[in-house]
Amino acid sequence: MTDFTPQPEDNVYDSNSSGNSEFKDLFNKNITRRDLISKSAGAAVALTLAATLTGCNDENNSSVNEGSPSVPAPEHSKAPSSLQFKTVDKNTLNAFTVPEGYQARVLYALGDPLTEGLAEWDDNNIPSGSSFALRSGDNHDGMSFFGMNKAKGNYDGSVSDEGLLVLNHEYINQAELHPSNNSIKAAIRAEDEVIREVNCHGVSILHVLKDPITQEVKINKSSLFNRRITAASKIEFSGPVKGHALLQTKLSPEGLFTLGTHNNCGNGYTPWGTYLTTEENFDGYLARNSNDDRDLQVEYALTRYKIKKGQSAQYKWNTPQASLLPQEMYQRWNSSITAATAAEDFRHSANSFGWIVEIDPFDNRQLPVKRTALGRFAHEDCRASRAMAGQALAFYMGDDSTGEYIYKYVSDAKWEVKDINGGYTAGDKYLNSGTLYVAKFDFDERSQQASGEWLELNIRDPRIAGYAAYQFADQADVLVHSRLAADALGATKMDRPEWCAVNPNNGEVYVTLTNNSNRGKAYPTDAANPRHYFDNDSGSTSLKGNINGHIIRLREQNEQTSATEFVWDIFLFGAEADALKNVNLSGLSDANDFSSPDGMWFDPRGVLWIQTDDGAYTDETNCMMLAALPGQTGDGQIAAAFSGSGTQTTPSGAILDDSKLRRFLTGPSGCEITGVTMTPDYKAIFVNVQHPGGIWPSNHPAALNSSKGIGTRPRSATVVITRINGKEIAAEALEQANSAKT
Repeated sequence: MTDFTPQPEDNVYDSNSSGNSEFKDLFNKNITRRDLISKSAGAAVALTLAATLTGCNDENNSSVNEGSPSVPAPEHSKAPSSLQFKTVDKNTLNAFTVPEGYQARVLYALGDPLTEGLAEWDDNNIPSGSSFALRSGDNHDGMSFFGMNKAKGNYDGSVSDEGLLVLNHEYINQAELHPSNNSIKAAIRAEDEVIREVNCHGVSILHVLKDPITQEVKINKSSLFNRRITAASKIEFSGPVKGHALLQTKLSPEGLFTLGTHNNCGNGYTPWGTYLTTEENFDGYLARNSNDDRDLQVEYALTRYKIKKGQSAQYKWNTPQASLLPQEMYQRWNSSITAATAAEDFRHSANSFGWIVEIDPFDNRQLPVKRTALGRFAHEDCRASRAMAGQALAFYMGDDSTGEYIYKYVSDAKWEVKDINGGYTAGDKYLNSGTLYVAKFDFDERSQQASGEWLELNIRDPRIAGYAAYQFADQADVLVHSRLAADALGATKMDRPEWCAVNPNNGEVYVTLTNNSNRGKAYPTDAANPRHYFDNDSGSTSLKGNINGHIIRLREQNEQTSATEFVWDIFLFGAEADALKNVNLSGLSDANDFSSPDGMWFDPRGVLWIQTDDGAYTDETNCMMLAALPGQTGDGQIAAAFSGSGTQTTPSGAILDDSKLRRFLTGPSGCEITGVTMTPDYKAIFVNVQHPGGIWPSNHPAALNSSKGIGTRPRSATVVITRINGKEIAAEALEQANSAKT
């Protein structure tokens, strides 16, 4: 999630009042609406793509591969006891900086082709909009690596040298994307530009190869596994809301599918080997007419998701005069009543977005699926619990807006290892039937105990059934309007819940709370969101509230994924090293201070990688990624946090010195560091650079730049980091220990 971007894309709002040629020739054909829908599995602007991909894998992708764990089990012998790589200093360079002994290669940047035969990106000759159905999208974000069984062409979680890298493209930087003479500010947008923008959203799937000696990673551009899923791709609904009246649109009068996924921010992966992409701030993409009158309760629900009457769409995708595609492809971005029934217009188009989308990277025959049982909100991330035989699976999710909530979905089905490589069939089993919960945090001042409760979002609860602000029709309505149901239950309003991470060693759940300038004002401080302070060395009082964010963690009762109670503490408080002690409660130093934690992921060894998306500390340092070796919930002490004119008591995690928490990299100026994944051998780690400033990556060392784009426009990109000696990432302490033994 981007907080401080070159343009107001993210819309971090507070609504909680409680060898292919260019594709232009494809459009010289007459295309019916039925043809458009039936052929748009890859992208609606690349209508023949699905046919070219069919049959790229002769093996049965749904076959079970019991010998390969979906996520490698924690390797305790490989877990470092301390961090010994040289800390990267804070800096504001327009460069990507890694520790001594490491190198960073730009792998995949905006506009790069996924296949042979497409021209490289060129600032002065921007490729056609349709060609971006097979090019990198913009603003790379969440990301996962899936090892590949080469013989079967399916998932193998133990393979490192060949696999599929799957990554999100959250949004666009319009000024960097189009020719200098463009229609960005025009009332009616140029169609080719809108097609380019639509295709620059969504997901990329890349077939990558890693040299087992040098660890260099390359994209196999001849592979038919390479593909894009965009804001125009056909995607099915599945689960309790499928076919509901609230999903009816002109494109799918039965409410069975939609076109597109966009604003894809955080991510996740399943134990059976599929990718989960999240749909975050979808509201800014939709327009509503000024005369779009609704029932008061419907209007309240739309406003709660910030689909306000009279608003214009940020990118104005609803405005082009169609010549390449049917007009409906643009009309669908206007969520207004324009016809007699919902089956004849797009009044419910907003309900098509805000879901978790499951993608099987190895299966291009079947459509991706929006899993409605997991609820609808501004999904930032979706992380699975440890897969333990006989236990239900839990998926943890944040709703990234000010004052929103933390959610958990628990499957009805118990985990069975035979479902590995079960694809969408396994997804149906675990993700279509289960229970959705929202978190409520509590702290008992007298006993000094921190506890929490998972509240079930179910219409059987009288607080939901009798909610005055909105009358829910049924359980499907509860899932479509999860935020309103959470309001009704009195869930704890958090400081922008973003990424989630699950510790593979003990199952504890970590959630980043990036910041909240209104904490202490519109939102009183509480133990789970305890700080209200000014940036005391900034010379200004404009930075206030919870400026630097924090990371909360919880442990389920009896370590059961289906538990409805938990204990918690605050693992880390973001702060500047020289901040007041009751602001810098985690005792951060110049080697590990940070602000606005956002992306976060545990590797299978138990190393926690923390990424930042900051605007409060960028006068001193660019955004960064740190490595941490956490303890466990309750390992610290009760602290008194700066809270306006007083203090707020809160449970704080153990202080980590720089052997347990240190800065691993900084990104180029202007960027957010986001998305992180690693090969199972721990020898290549991937991160994404979103919306860099300056001229990066064209100024990245040529020998380490696989993107052959021409020009100096800043472009978002995926970077792969390896050690020059080819050894494991962040394993220096283990190597020193082994060397001492010999």
